[in-house]
Amino acid sequence: MSSVQTQSVGVLLRDWRKRRHLSQLDLACDADVSARHLSFLETGRSQPSREMLLHLAEQLEIPLRERNMLLVAAGYAPVFQERSLEDPALQSARKIIDLVLAGHEPYPAIAIDRHWTLVASNRAVHLLIAGVDASLLKPPVNVLRLSLHPSGLAPRIANLSEWRSHLLTRLRRQIELSGDAFLAGLLTELNGYPVAGEQKDDPQSIKEYAGVAVPFQFATERGVLSFLSTTTIFGTPLDITLSELALESFFPANGFTADALRQLVSK
Repeated sequence: MSSVQTQSVGVLLRDWRKRRHLSQLDLACDADVSARHLSFLETGRSQPSREMLLHLAEQLEIPLRERNMLLVAAGYAPVFQERSLEDPALQSARKIIDLVLAGHEPYPAIAIDRHWTLVASNRAVHLLIAGVDASLLKPPVNVLRLSLHPSGLAPRIANLSEWRSHLLTRLRRQIELSGDAFLAGLLTELNGYPVAGEQKDDPQSIKEYAGVAVPFQFATERGVLSFLSTTTIFGTPLDITLSELALESFFPANGFTADALRQLVSK
C-alpha cells in the first residue's frame, strides 16, 4: 500500500475516472454530485468523506482491493477484508467452488484469481496438462503462462494463433480496466514468447464460433478436442479474495469432444 500513499486521493480518483474514459461532468452526473465538488475532490481543495469515496468508487467500478487503497490514501481505514479461501469464514464459498468444478466433469474447469493464478481445478484439467514442463506446474501456477509457454500447452493448441490473440486481448482489456502492474508485466512476458512461423498477435484475425466465442482446440492422442469457455464470477462479494475469483468452465463444442472426455475421465 505504500506506493499508493505517495499519491493523493484526488489524483487517484482522477486517474480512475480517466481510465474509465469519463469526463468530470460524466462522473458527476452518474454519481449525482456537482461537477464543481468533484473537481475540488480531484484537486485536493476538498477532502472526500468515507461515504463519498465509496460512492464514487462504486460508480467507477473500482475493484475492492483498490477501493481499500483509495480509503487509505484519504486517511480512512480499509473496509474490505482479504482472507484465504482456507479461512473458516470462506469455507461455504470454497465448498461451492469445489462443487462447481467437480460437477462440471468430465469437462475441464478451473478457478483463477485476478492474476490468472490457478486456485483449483477438476480432474479433467489434470489429465489434459499431463506432460508439460514440470517448472510450469510449480505453485503458483499461472494459467496464461501454462497455456502459451512453448514448454506448456502451446504446442498442443491446434488454433494457437487465434487462441493466443483471444487470451492477450482479454488480458489487455483487464489491464485497461484495472491498471494492474503485475498484469502489464505478464503481458510483456507473454508477448516475448516465440510464435511458430513468426505469426503476430492480431485481434482482428480471431475467428469466432457462431459469431460469439473463440473455440479452444486441443490436440490429443484421440484427436483434436474443441471447447467453448464461459467465465463465472461471484455477484456481490464483500471479500477481496472472492471479488477477484473467476471460474472458467470449458464445454465441448462437438459430440466427438464430449465422448472423448467422458472416456478419458472415466478411466
